[in-house]
Amino acid sequence: MTDTTTTDAVPISALSFLEGASAANPSFGSDLVDFRREMHAEPEVGLYLPRTQARVLDAIKGLDLEVTVGQAASSVVAVLRGGATRTPPGSRPTVLLRGDMDALPVAEKTGLPFASTNGAMHACGHDLHTAGLVGAARLLSSVRDSLTGDVIFMFQPGEEGHDGARIMLEEGVLSAAGRRPDAAYALHVVSDMPSGVFTTRAGAYMAAFGDLSVKVIGRGGHGSRPFQALDPIQVAAEMLGALQTYVTKRFNVFDPVVLSVGQFHGGSASNVIPDSAEFSASVRSFSPGVEARLAQELPDLIRQLATAHQLTAEAAFTPIMPATTNHDTDAELWSRTARTFFGEHRFVPSPNPRTGSDDFSRVLVEVPGAYGHLGAGSPDVDPAEWAPMHSPRATFDDSILVDQAQFMAGVALGKLQELEVLG
Repeated sequence: MTDTTTTDAVPISALSFLEGASAANPSFGSDLVDFRREMHAEPEVGLYLPRTQARVLDAIKGLDLEVTVGQAASSVVAVLRGGATRTPPGSRPTVLLRGDMDALPVAEKTGLPFASTNGAMHACGHDLHTAGLVGAARLLSSVRDSLTGDVIFMFQPGEEGHDGARIMLEEGVLSAAGRRPDAAYALHVVSDMPSGVFTTRAGAYMAAFGDLSVKVIGRGGHGSRPFQALDPIQVAAEMLGALQTYVTKRFNVFDPVVLSVGQFHGGSASNVIPDSAEFSASVRSFSPGVEARLAQELPDLIRQLATAHQLTAEAAFTPIMPATTNHDTDAELWSRTARTFFGEHRFVPSPNPRTGSDDFSRVLVEVPGAYGHLGAGSPDVDPAEWAPMHSPRATFDDSILVDQAQFMAGVALGKLQELEVLG
């Protein structure tokens, strides 16, 4: 193969740069594995991650980076200034790479020698995301003199339901290099997908997430005389079925809605009809138009069903995060990088969007970019026994960390070289 700087292929020079940078440090891979396992053994949940933040700062210490830390959360933002351009900071092409750092409130049951014992767990693989981004920072720093622009490394806390991306946006992560990034990229490992396989797709990739909260208000009474009461539990139960019927019959199957009731509370004894019952549901969708309809129509449906039974209901739909939507050209660069670096067999296009959600979607609302997944199923476990993410038994193959770091660095290099050609 020959070197190229056209926009229809990832420059092979990028691959040779990064392979050389990895080879120059024989302990590169083992250092990343050690970092990941130390982080895994001591996970932290939410927005306040002081030990994790300290580990990241120590891991990137000595690199030629402009580092800042968050005020409202334990975030780390590091900017690498490319040395192959005379364009002043604030005017250069810029790429953002993100890795999330927080764990889950899950008691680990993997039995690994580096398993957590503090009641929390990196059951979603964020320890690999952080280690991989550290690796990308080290690789790109080692080829700094060849970079034609700047790279922002976004180490994010609070992805698991704490909206850490929003906080980092409010604190200015997009302006860390002096101008908004031209593109932003992120990667998520998967515990029950073959190790080393990359996947993404253009357009809608991950779902928007919203919360439907309902309180059904009736009139309590004796369980033996339901005709003298207005039973909120019975009506709330009817609402559960009605909601499932509504989202499957009133919305296009090719622009789907996924609704799951996760909480239902009502009553205190088997022979007492309570005054009220409550439930809440997660609601996921893939387009702004559908989400707007859900916010209006689902509460209306709940209130009308309550009225039909002579009860009342309080219902509210709260959007939590938008859909993760990949920009077409950036999704193509994402997939092209995986194929060029690791071979065609290492990339499998995602035929459909995924119904999970990620607050990196907030970044992609602001700037173009792409998000995808990397398989990390443990080779020591029968694939039939792979535990899914968020399981207390989820394990991840951390031998992929070198590839992960090279991939993230390669996407940044490829985009910067593409922008140089276009500029």
